[in-house]
Amino acid sequence: MSRPEKPKQFLALTAEETMLQLTARRTVGADYAAPIVVANASHASAVEEQLAAVDLSPQAVILEPMARNTAPAIALAAIAAGAGDAPLLVMPSDHVIADLEAFRAAIARALPLVADGWLVTFGITPDAPETGYGWIKVGEPLVEGVHRVDRFVEKPPLDKAEAMLASGDHAWNGGIFLFRADKFLEALDVHVPAMGRAARQSMERAARDGICIRPDAESFAACPSDSIDYAVMERAERVAVAPVAMGWNDVGSWDALHAISELDAELNTHGGNVTILDSTNCLVRSDGVRIAMVGVKDLIVVASGNDVMILPRGRSQEVKRLIEAMKP
Repeated sequence: MSRPEKPKQFLALTAEETMLQLTARRTVGADYAAPIVVANASHASAVEEQLAAVDLSPQAVILEPMARNTAPAIALAAIAAGAGDAPLLVMPSDHVIADLEAFRAAIARALPLVADGWLVTFGITPDAPETGYGWIKVGEPLVEGVHRVDRFVEKPPLDKAEAMLASGDHAWNGGIFLFRADKFLEALDVHVPAMGRAARQSMERAARDGICIRPDAESFAACPSDSIDYAVMERAERVAVAPVAMGWNDVGSWDALHAISELDAELNTHGGNVTILDSTNCLVRSDGVRIAMVGVKDLIVVASGNDVMILPRGRSQEVKRLIEAMKP
Protein backbone atom coordinates (compact mmCIF):
# COMPACT_ATOMS: atom_id res chain seq x y z
CA MET A 1 0.00 0.00 0.00
CA SER A 2 2.99 2.27 0.49
CA ARG A 3 4.15 3.40 -2.95
CA PRO A 4 6.75 6.00 -4.00
CA GLU A 5 3.98 8.38 -5.00
CA LYS A 6 2.09 7.78 -1.72
CA PRO A 7 4.34 6.44 1.06
CA LYS A 8 2.99 5.29 4.40
CA GLN A 9 2.96 8.72 6.07
CA PHE A 10 0.16 9.70 3.67
CA LEU A 11 -1.94 6.63 4.54
CA ALA A 12 -4.56 6.26 7.28
CA LEU A 13 -3.11 3.11 8.82
CA THR A 14 -3.79 3.51 12.53
CA ALA A 15 -6.71 5.96 12.67
CA GLU A 16 -9.07 7.85 10.41
CA GLU A 17 -6.39 10.48 9.90
CA THR A 18 -3.13 9.84 8.07
CA MET A 19 0.15 9.41 9.90
CA LEU A 20 1.33 12.83 8.67
CA GLN A 21 -1.81 14.45 10.04
CA LEU A 22 -1.45 12.68 13.40
CA THR A 23 2.21 13.74 13.64
CA ALA A 24 1.40 17.38 12.88
CA ARG A 25 -1.34 17.37 15.51
CA ARG A 26 1.29 16.62 18.17
CA THR A 27 2.62 20.15 17.67
CA VAL A 28 -0.69 21.92 18.27
CA GLY A 29 -0.75 24.12 21.36
CA ALA A 30 0.55 27.31 22.89
CA ASP A 31 4.05 25.89 23.35
CA TYR A 32 4.52 25.16 19.65
CA ALA A 33 5.05 27.28 16.57
CA ALA A 34 3.48 26.14 13.31
CA PRO A 35 5.36 23.10 12.01
CA ILE A 36 8.07 23.02 9.37
CA VAL A 37 7.67 20.05 7.03
CA VAL A 38 10.59 18.67 5.02
CA ALA A 39 9.41 16.46 2.17
CA ASN A 40 10.26 15.10 -1.25
CA ALA A 41 9.45 17.65 -3.95
CA SER A 42 7.03 15.21 -5.59
CA HIS A 43 4.90 15.19 -2.44
CA ALA A 44 4.28 18.95 -2.24
CA SER A 45 0.58 18.86 -3.06
CA ALA A 46 -0.08 15.85 -0.79
CA VAL A 47 1.51 17.61 2.22
CA GLU A 48 -0.46 20.81 1.71
CA GLU A 49 -3.75 19.02 1.03
CA GLN A 50 -3.48 16.68 4.00
CA LEU A 51 -2.56 19.39 6.49
CA ALA A 52 -5.24 21.73 5.15
CA ALA A 53 -7.79 18.94 5.61
CA VAL A 54 -7.20 19.04 9.38
CA ASP A 55 -6.91 22.85 9.57
CA LEU A 56 -3.15 22.89 10.11
CA SER A 57 -1.03 25.53 8.40
CA PRO A 58 2.72 24.87 8.38
CA GLN A 59 5.05 27.85 8.50
CA ALA A 60 7.13 26.25 5.76
CA VAL A 61 7.17 23.20 3.51
CA ILE A 62 10.73 22.53 2.39
CA LEU A 63 10.83 20.43 -0.77
CA GLU A 64 14.07 18.51 -1.17
CA PRO A 65 15.20 18.27 -4.80
CA MET A 66 16.68 14.86 -4.02
CA ALA A 67 17.02 12.60 -0.96
CA ARG A 68 20.12 13.15 1.18
CA ASN A 69 19.02 11.33 4.37
CA THR A 70 17.98 12.87 7.67
CA ALA A 71 20.92 15.10 8.67
CA PRO A 72 20.70 17.42 5.64
CA ALA A 73 16.89 17.48 5.86
CA ILE A 74 17.08 18.62 9.49
CA ALA A 75 19.72 21.20 8.56
CA LEU A 76 17.30 22.72 6.05
CA ALA A 77 14.62 22.93 8.75
CA ALA A 78 17.05 24.47 11.25
CA ILE A 79 17.94 27.17 8.74
CA ALA A 80 14.29 27.80 7.90
CA ALA A 81 13.57 28.17 11.62
CA GLY A 82 16.06 31.03 11.78
CA ALA A 83 19.22 29.11 12.82
CA GLY A 84 18.95 30.67 16.29
CA ASP A 85 18.34 29.40 19.81
CA ALA A 86 14.79 28.18 19.16
CA PRO A 87 14.41 24.50 20.16
CA LEU A 88 13.50 22.18 17.31
CA LEU A 89 11.45 19.04 17.93
CA VAL A 90 12.30 16.65 15.09
CA MET A 91 9.75 13.89 14.41
CA PRO A 92 9.48 11.38 11.58
CA SER A 93 5.98 11.64 10.15
CA ASP A 94 5.32 7.89 10.01
CA HIS A 95 5.50 6.89 13.67
CA VAL A 96 2.79 6.10 16.21
CA ILE A 97 2.82 7.73 19.65
CA ALA A 98 -0.14 6.49 21.65
CA ASP A 99 0.60 8.37 24.91
CA LEU A 100 1.03 11.99 23.89
CA GLU A 101 1.08 13.22 27.49
CA ALA A 102 4.05 11.00 28.29
CA PHE A 103 5.85 12.35 25.23
CA ARG A 104 5.17 15.96 26.18
CA ALA A 105 6.33 15.30 29.75
CA ALA A 106 9.63 13.95 28.36
CA ILE A 107 9.97 17.07 26.20
CA ALA A 108 9.46 19.26 29.28
CA ARG A 109 12.14 17.32 31.20
CA ALA A 110 14.61 17.78 28.34
CA LEU A 111 14.04 21.48 27.57
CA PRO A 112 16.34 22.91 30.30
CA LEU A 113 19.24 20.87 28.94
CA VAL A 114 18.35 21.87 25.39
CA ALA A 115 18.42 25.55 26.40
CA ASP A 116 21.94 24.89 27.75
CA GLY A 117 23.06 23.52 24.37
CA TRP A 118 22.58 19.77 24.73
CA LEU A 119 21.38 17.63 21.83
CA VAL A 120 18.63 15.31 23.09
CA THR A 121 17.25 12.10 21.66
CA PHE A 122 14.23 10.26 23.03
CA GLY A 123 14.92 6.66 24.02
CA ILE A 124 11.96 4.33 23.74
CA THR A 125 11.50 2.04 26.72
CA PRO A 126 12.00 -1.42 25.18
CA ASP A 127 9.58 -4.30 25.69
CA ALA A 128 11.22 -6.89 23.41
CA PRO A 129 14.71 -7.89 22.21
CA GLU A 130 14.16 -6.02 18.94
CA THR A 131 16.87 -6.58 16.32
CA GLY A 132 15.42 -4.15 13.78
CA TYR A 133 16.14 -1.00 15.82
CA GLY A 134 19.26 0.76 16.94
CA TRP A 135 19.69 0.91 20.74
CA ILE A 136 21.06 3.51 23.16
CA LYS A 137 22.96 2.72 26.36
CA VAL A 138 21.65 5.13 28.99
CA GLY A 139 24.44 6.77 30.99
CA GLU A 140 24.67 8.96 34.09
CA PRO A 141 21.69 11.17 35.01
CA LEU A 142 21.95 14.86 34.10
CA VAL A 143 18.57 16.00 35.40
CA GLU A 144 15.61 13.95 36.55
CA GLY A 145 14.52 11.75 33.65
CA VAL A 146 17.32 12.75 31.26
CA HIS A 147 20.71 11.04 31.02
CA ARG A 148 23.96 11.37 29.17
CA VAL A 149 24.17 8.97 26.22
CA ASP A 150 26.78 6.35 27.03
CA ARG A 151 26.86 5.00 23.48
CA PHE A 152 24.73 4.23 20.46
CA VAL A 153 24.42 0.57 19.45
CA GLU A 154 23.84 -0.59 15.86
CA LYS A 155 20.98 -2.99 15.11
CA PRO A 156 22.08 -5.96 17.22
CA PRO A 157 21.93 -9.74 16.82
CA LEU A 158 19.27 -11.43 18.93
CA ASP A 159 21.56 -12.53 21.77
CA LYS A 160 22.92 -9.01 22.22
CA ALA A 161 19.40 -7.54 22.07
CA GLU A 162 18.26 -9.99 24.76
CA ALA A 163 21.19 -8.99 26.97
CA MET A 164 20.48 -5.27 26.54
CA LEU A 165 16.80 -5.77 27.32
CA ALA A 166 17.66 -7.75 30.46
CA SER A 167 20.18 -5.14 31.62
CA GLY A 168 17.51 -2.46 32.01
CA ASP A 169 19.91 0.34 31.03
CA HIS A 170 19.23 0.46 27.30
CA ALA A 171 16.53 2.07 25.17
CA TRP A 172 15.47 1.82 21.55
CA ASN A 173 16.61 4.65 19.32
CA GLY A 174 13.29 6.04 18.07
CA GLY A 175 14.74 8.74 15.81
CA ILE A 176 13.03 11.67 17.59
CA PHE A 177 15.20 14.61 18.63
CA LEU A 178 15.12 17.95 20.46
CA PHE A 179 17.84 20.61 20.21
CA ARG A 180 18.45 24.26 19.47
CA ALA A 181 18.68 25.06 15.78
CA ASP A 182 22.01 26.85 16.19
CA LYS A 183 23.57 24.05 18.25
CA PHE A 184 22.63 21.43 15.67
CA LEU A 185 24.12 23.53 12.86
CA GLU A 186 27.25 24.16 14.92
CA ALA A 187 27.68 20.42 15.47
CA LEU A 188 27.19 19.84 11.77
CA ASP A 189 29.89 22.43 10.97
CA VAL A 190 32.32 20.65 13.30
CA HIS A 191 31.69 17.08 12.22
CA VAL A 192 30.49 17.31 8.57
CA PRO A 193 31.32 20.86 7.43
CA ALA A 194 30.57 20.11 3.78
CA MET A 195 27.00 19.26 4.74
CA GLY A 196 26.47 22.52 6.58
CA ARG A 197 27.90 24.54 3.68
CA ALA A 198 25.76 22.79 1.09
CA ALA A 199 22.59 23.15 3.16
CA ARG A 200 23.15 26.87 3.74
CA GLN A 201 23.98 27.55 0.10
CA SER A 202 20.96 25.61 -1.13
CA MET A 203 18.70 27.66 1.16
CA GLU A 204 20.34 30.97 0.20
CA ARG A 205 19.62 30.18 -3.44
CA ALA A 206 16.20 28.60 -2.79
CA ALA A 207 13.07 29.45 -4.76
CA ARG A 208 10.18 30.54 -2.55
CA ASP A 209 6.47 30.45 -3.36
CA GLY A 210 4.30 31.20 -0.35
CA ILE A 211 5.13 28.64 2.33
CA CYS A 212 6.92 26.38 -0.17
CA ILE A 213 10.72 26.52 -0.17
CA ARG A 214 12.61 24.74 -2.94
CA PRO A 215 16.32 24.53 -2.05
CA ASP A 216 18.68 25.03 -4.96
CA ALA A 217 19.14 21.63 -6.57
CA GLU A 218 22.75 22.10 -7.69
CA SER A 219 23.86 23.24 -4.24
CA PHE A 220 21.95 20.49 -2.45
CA ALA A 221 23.31 17.81 -4.79
CA ALA A 222 26.78 18.55 -3.38
CA CYS A 223 25.55 17.74 0.13
CA PRO A 224 26.90 14.47 1.61
CA SER A 225 24.16 11.96 2.35
CA ASP A 226 24.09 10.80 5.97
CA SER A 227 21.73 10.20 8.87
CA ILE A 228 21.61 12.50 11.88
CA ASP A 229 22.82 9.60 14.03
CA TYR A 230 26.04 9.06 12.10
CA ALA A 231 26.65 12.70 11.15
CA VAL A 232 26.04 14.34 14.53
CA MET A 233 24.57 12.36 17.45
CA GLU A 234 27.28 9.68 17.61
CA ARG A 235 30.06 12.28 17.33
CA ALA A 236 28.98 15.25 19.42
CA GLU A 237 30.06 15.64 23.04
CA ARG A 238 26.91 16.90 24.76
CA VAL A 239 24.31 14.31 23.75
CA ALA A 240 21.56 13.24 26.14
CA VAL A 241 18.72 10.74 26.09
CA ALA A 242 15.28 11.10 27.66
CA PRO A 243 13.90 7.56 28.17
CA VAL A 244 10.13 7.44 27.72
CA ALA A 245 7.37 4.84 27.49
CA MET A 246 4.84 6.51 25.20
CA GLY A 247 3.28 3.73 23.12
CA TRP A 248 5.77 4.30 20.30
CA ASN A 249 5.80 2.20 17.13
CA ASP A 250 7.45 2.93 13.79
CA VAL A 251 4.89 0.77 11.94
CA GLY A 252 7.70 -0.75 9.93
CA SER A 253 5.73 -3.83 8.91
CA TRP A 254 2.23 -5.29 8.83
CA ASP A 255 3.15 -7.33 11.91
CA ALA A 256 3.95 -4.07 13.71
CA LEU A 257 0.56 -2.68 12.72
CA HIS A 258 -1.09 -5.93 13.80
CA ALA A 259 0.52 -5.57 17.24
CA ILE A 260 -1.02 -2.15 17.90
CA SER A 261 -4.41 -2.69 16.26
CA GLU A 262 -7.68 -3.43 17.98
CA LEU A 263 -8.17 -6.62 16.03
CA ASP A 264 -11.87 -7.25 16.59
CA ALA A 265 -12.66 -3.71 15.44
CA GLU A 266 -10.32 -4.08 12.46
CA LEU A 267 -12.20 -7.12 11.22
CA ASN A 268 -15.51 -5.34 10.94
CA THR A 269 -14.65 -2.04 9.28
CA HIS A 270 -13.36 -0.94 5.84
CA GLY A 271 -16.68 0.07 4.33
CA GLY A 272 -18.18 -3.37 3.91
CA ASN A 273 -15.20 -4.70 1.94
CA VAL A 274 -14.31 -7.33 4.56
CA THR A 275 -16.42 -10.22 5.85
CA ILE A 276 -14.99 -12.51 8.52
CA LEU A 277 -16.53 -15.60 10.13
CA ASP A 278 -15.07 -17.80 12.88
CA SER A 279 -11.60 -16.32 12.51
CA THR A 280 -9.16 -15.01 15.11
CA ASN A 281 -6.09 -12.82 15.36
CA CYS A 282 -6.13 -11.65 11.75
CA LEU A 283 -5.39 -8.22 10.30
CA VAL A 284 -7.38 -7.56 7.12
CA ARG A 285 -7.29 -4.44 4.95
CA SER A 286 -8.90 -3.63 1.61
CA ASP A 287 -9.23 -0.37 -0.28
CA GLY A 288 -11.63 -1.84 -2.82
CA VAL A 289 -11.81 -5.54 -3.57
CA ARG A 290 -14.08 -7.56 -1.27
CA ILE A 291 -12.43 -10.09 1.06
CA ALA A 292 -14.29 -12.98 2.71
CA MET A 293 -12.62 -15.30 5.22
CA VAL A 294 -13.89 -18.27 7.22
CA GLY A 295 -12.19 -20.37 9.88
CA VAL A 296 -8.69 -18.92 9.70
CA LYS A 297 -6.31 -17.46 12.26
CA ASP A 298 -3.06 -15.52 12.47
CA LEU A 299 -3.21 -14.17 8.92
CA ILE A 300 -2.41 -10.78 7.44
CA VAL A 301 -4.47 -10.07 4.30
CA VAL A 302 -4.07 -6.80 2.42
CA ALA A 303 -5.78 -5.81 -0.82
CA SER A 304 -4.72 -2.65 -2.65
CA GLY A 305 -6.04 -2.01 -6.14
CA ASN A 306 -5.73 -5.27 -8.07
CA ASP A 307 -3.11 -6.72 -5.73
CA VAL A 308 -3.90 -9.07 -2.84
CA MET A 309 -1.24 -10.20 -0.36
CA ILE A 310 -1.74 -13.10 2.08
CA LEU A 311 0.85 -14.12 4.62
CA PRO A 312 1.03 -15.61 8.11
CA ARG A 313 1.76 -13.40 11.08
CA GLY A 314 5.46 -13.14 11.77
CA ARG A 315 6.56 -13.05 8.13
CA SER A 316 5.65 -9.54 7.04
CA GLN A 317 9.33 -8.57 6.86
CA GLU A 318 9.38 -10.71 3.71
CA VAL A 319 7.18 -8.27 1.78
CA LYS A 320 10.24 -6.85 -0.01
CA ARG A 321 11.17 -10.35 -1.13
CA LEU A 322 7.61 -10.87 -2.32
CA ILE A 323 7.60 -7.62 -4.33
CA GLU A 324 10.88 -8.59 -5.99
CA ALA A 325 9.40 -11.97 -6.96
CA MET A 326 6.35 -10.24 -8.50
CA LYS A 327 8.38 -8.04 -10.83
CA PRO A 328 8.10 -9.06 -14.50
